[in-house]
Amino acid sequence: MEQDRTVAYGGVKKRRTKDDWTAVALQALAEGGVAAVAVEPLAARIGATKGSAYWHFPNREALLKATLERWEAEHTEAVIALVEARDTPLDKLRTLFAYVLEDPESSTIELAMLAAKDDPAVAPVLARVTERRIAYLEELFAALGFPADTAHHRAVLAYSIYLGQAQLLIATPHVVTGGRALLEDTIAAVTGRG
Repeated sequence: MEQDRTVAYGGVKKRRTKDDWTAVALQALAEGGVAAVAVEPLAARIGATKGSAYWHFPNREALLKATLERWEAEHTEAVIALVEARDTPLDKLRTLFAYVLEDPESSTIELAMLAAKDDPAVAPVLARVTERRIAYLEELFAALGFPADTAHHRAVLAYSIYLGQAQLLIATPHVVTGGRALLEDTIAAVTGRG
């Protein structure tokens, strides 16, 4: 069984880890949706055997679950941790938007998750991530001095802008221009501060 977990690269054997599998599965999900998270094509993609996947995951559903957990950790919790290192709520909001709006690969993953919203494995994770992100944005707007209702509305607006810009980055990247000016206009739009 140990042999199933290794792959030859230039005569050197390299063991595939759970992390390797979830990384390639997340990329496949971004490119082809949930259906692309299939053991055989993923094994071919990373040059491993199917046995390597089954060494780490009892089945495809477990691989998909681990991949979705990775997405949640890397694209929500790690981003929030990065943003929290900033000093002021406005700096945090600016850092958050700058980070998420400058990564087309992340946009691809986000749109794939939204497209799979009805998948029974994706739906609860997508709901949890969306709620977490909006709640975090609410915290930032509340810290900026907005009352709770207004903070919630601005959080939803900010998240909607993010998703819309993610769509534009993928579908028509030439439209999303302006870099820093676009970022500042986005911050002004969601905060009401010019």
